[in-house]
Amino acid sequence: MQKITYAKGDGIGPEIMDATLAVLKAAGARIDFEEIQVGEKVYLAGNSSGIGEEAWESIRRNKVFLKAPITTPQGGGYKSLNVTMRKSLGLFGNVRPCQSFHPFVSTKHPEMDVVIIRENEEDLYAGIEHQQTDEVVQCLKLITRPGSEKIIRYAFEYARLYGRKKVACFTKDNIMKHTDGLFHKVFKEIAAEYPEIESDNWIVDIGAARIADTPEIFDVVVMPNLYGDIISDITAQISGSVGLVGTSNIGQTCSMFEAIHGSAPDIAGKNIANPSGLLRASVLMLNQIGQQDIAEKIENAWLKTLEDGVHTVDIYKDGVSSSKVGTKEFGEAVIERLGSIPKMFKPAKYDSTVSIKIPEYKRPAPQNKELKGVDLFVDWKGSNPDQLAAKLQKLNDETTLTMITNRGVKVWPNGFEETFCTDHWRCRFEVKNGGKFSKLFITSLLNHAIVADIDVIKTENLYDFNGNRGYSLGQGQ
Repeated sequence: MQKITYAKGDGIGPEIMDATLAVLKAAGARIDFEEIQVGEKVYLAGNSSGIGEEAWESIRRNKVFLKAPITTPQGGGYKSLNVTMRKSLGLFGNVRPCQSFHPFVSTKHPEMDVVIIRENEEDLYAGIEHQQTDEVVQCLKLITRPGSEKIIRYAFEYARLYGRKKVACFTKDNIMKHTDGLFHKVFKEIAAEYPEIESDNWIVDIGAARIADTPEIFDVVVMPNLYGDIISDITAQISGSVGLVGTSNIGQTCSMFEAIHGSAPDIAGKNIANPSGLLRASVLMLNQIGQQDIAEKIENAWLKTLEDGVHTVDIYKDGVSSSKVGTKEFGEAVIERLGSIPKMFKPAKYDSTVSIKIPEYKRPAPQNKELKGVDLFVDWKGSNPDQLAAKLQKLNDETTLTMITNRGVKVWPNGFEETFCTDHWRCRFEVKNGGKFSKLFITSLLNHAIVADIDVIKTENLYDFNGNRGYSLGQGQ
C-alpha cells in the first residue's frame, strides 16, 4: 500500500476531494490516506505560508500530496502556498495534459492533444525583486543549467514513456540571449540524445499564437516558468474547460497533484462543481506511484461518463448531454462505469513496466572565468548622459568608462536625444587597451564614487567564460 497525504482545501475543495476519494477507493487504489489541513484556516490562524509543521512532516514522509484548491486571504502578506511548496520540495516540473473531448465538451480545436511541461522553480518566479530608484524596480530572471537540464530531459522522457512523437521548446532567446539562450542551448543538447523523437524550437510569441490557433500541430511543449504558467492556462481553456484539467508537480523525491482551477468560493457547498480536474490529477498521481492499472480504470470510466452525456453544469449542453448532475452524483456516475471502456474516445492504456527517472545533475568541469569589467548602476536625477559621463570619467585612472545605458538602451557615447531616460543608469567600466581587470578596480571605483557623491546602487561583474562573453551589450550597439 502507498501512503499519500491529501488536503481538502477551501471553497469547493472539500466537495471535489470527497468525490475523488470515493472514486479512488471504489477503483481499488492501493492507497492509505492521511489528511492534513492547509489553506485559509491555517493562514488566518497566523501562519503566513498556509501550512504548519505537522503538514510538512506528513508530505515529506509520504512523498505524495493530493491537494484540492485553497483560498489565499487578501492582504496581510500571505505567501502563495503553491510557490512555497514547489520551491521547498524541489518540485521542478509542472506537467499539464490538455486534450479536447469533442463533441461532448465544446471546443474550437477537436483534434487537440497537447502536454505542457513547465519548469517550476526558477525564471522570474525566483521572486528576487528590488526597488532601485524612485522610478525603477527590477526582477531578476534566473535560468540555470541544472534547472534547464532537469525539465528538458523530463519532457523527452515523458514523450518516450507515453509514445509522443515530438517535443517543442518555447523561448525568447532572440531578445534574452543569455537566459533563454541557455534554455534553448540545453534543449538542443538533450534533444540530440533522443533521435527517435522529433524536436523543434519556437520563439514564444509566435509559438503561443500557433497554440491558440492550431494546437493540433503540437505534442509535448517544454518551456521556462513564466511562459509555461501563461500558456498552460491558455491551452487548458481552449481545450474546452479549465475544470477538466489536472496537473502534476514533479520532484526528485516528492510530488504534488492538483486541479488547475481555484477554490471558487461563490459556488462552494452547492454541489455543482465539476470534480474532473482533481479526479484526473489523481490519475496522474496513480501513474506516478506505479498503479497504472487503477489509473486506466478511472480514466476510462471518466471518459465513458463523458460519452454517456452525464455532465456537470459547467459542460452541460442541450442536445449533447443526457443528464445534468451535481459534484457527488458525477463521482457516483464514474464509479458506476469502473471497468467500462469508452467507445468514441481512445481508451487509456498505461505501461506499468517503465517509469521516468531523471539522473542527478553532474556539475561539469569549471570554465575559465575571466573578469573583464564592471557595470555600476547609478541613481542619478539628471537627464543628459554626457553630464553623467563627465562625472564618472573622473573616478579613477585604471579603468575607462565605455558605455552608459538607460533601460537597456545605449545613451552614451553617441546616444539619441529622442531616447527617454529614467533615473536608473547602467555605467560600464573596462580596462584600458585590453589589459587585465582587477577586482581592486571595483573597490576603487566605489570609493571614489562615494567621494564624488555618485549614488551607486548596485554592481554587476562582467565575465568571459572560456573566452565567450557572459554579459549583454546595450541595445543600439
